[in-house]
Amino acid sequence: MIRLGVVGYGNRINGVIQHNLRQVEPDLRVAGIVDPDEQGARQRLAECDREDVVFYKDLDSMIRQGKIDGLAIGTRCNLHTPFAIQAAKYDLPLYLEKPVAVNMRQATSLEKAFAKSRCQVVVSFPLRVSPLCMLARDYIADGAVGDPVHVTALNYVPYGTVYWEALYRNWEVTQGLFLQKATHDLDYLMYLMDSPIVRVSAMKTVGKVFGGKKKAGLVCSKCKEQETCPESPQNRVRNGSGGGGDHPCLFSVDCGSAEENTLNEDASSALVEFASGAHGVYTQVCYARRDGGTRGATVSGYLGSVGFDWYTNELRRVRYHAPFTATERAGSGASHFGGDTELAHDFIGLIKGTAQSRSPIETGIQSVYACLAAKESSEKGRFVNVRQVGM
Repeated sequence: MIRLGVVGYGNRINGVIQHNLRQVEPDLRVAGIVDPDEQGARQRLAECDREDVVFYKDLDSMIRQGKIDGLAIGTRCNLHTPFAIQAAKYDLPLYLEKPVAVNMRQATSLEKAFAKSRCQVVVSFPLRVSPLCMLARDYIADGAVGDPVHVTALNYVPYGTVYWEALYRNWEVTQGLFLQKATHDLDYLMYLMDSPIVRVSAMKTVGKVFGGKKKAGLVCSKCKEQETCPESPQNRVRNGSGGGGDHPCLFSVDCGSAEENTLNEDASSALVEFASGAHGVYTQVCYARRDGGTRGATVSGYLGSVGFDWYTNELRRVRYHAPFTATERAGSGASHFGGDTELAHDFIGLIKGTAQSRSPIETGIQSVYACLAAKESSEKGRFVNVRQVGM
């Protein structure tokens, strides 16, 4: 039996444990938890964990007393770094949610803490290890495009309203959607191109769709416009554009302020330069719905292109100098397009000593450096060099 310790037992880490880690290791048990909301954490726990789990006041106490085999950090985003720095002192496999940091001070402190640490980390970057992305990387590594010259990546998010109606709208915690969303995508792009991003020019559009001046604390059930507003629960159900639950207003002052730079962007893009000399562009749009959802990339070189879309589960390879084009389909229905299961195999393998992480702490930190450069560029309107891990 594997005994897991968890810091911050929220919905996301609960889903990882129940649906991914236990898929790989059914006998895994949550043995210890550090979370100020003990009642909420207990409600999320599986029946097999509720009787024996122990709640601790801090991480050090749990590690000293809990006899745990591995550690998972699933706190709010701004707390990932301080708890990971504590975990770096111990020789315990760590599953760390993204983003691993939300500002430069956190990122550099995290890099310093892990520079000589024996703690092995699986960063929650499921896209890079999803079967479709790995197949694309294999083709590119085998020379399908020649030397990669360019990449175009799109992320039209059909569930993006969560960034204005849920806790993600808390700017102090999340610091915007380059860190919340693009941290996944810039990471898998560096993996595909086999090269770090070294320079970024970015733009964002804020307050054109979501955010606004409606009163604080407003929810749909108390709004006079629920019959006509496309975001009301009944209209979302009618239009097939979302769920039917009551929710906070996406157009209220609670979403943040564009003037004060505390409002998540409706859309943002980054022009990125890789150390190899290649370049590319990434765009994320968070107001898409229904069949408008798309996420994937196309990498090209002189010999051809390899492109894929996780929403269609298809990869397309085009040979530029031969009359052949091939399309391959992947399986569907898996969490994060199958990547969460792959990460679970890595983490359980680390605990058992049978595997290595394919998303080590360096990948998480390098992605944050790229995202922070994009965030700065979008705010200052200029190119920004990307800090490199180890330099």
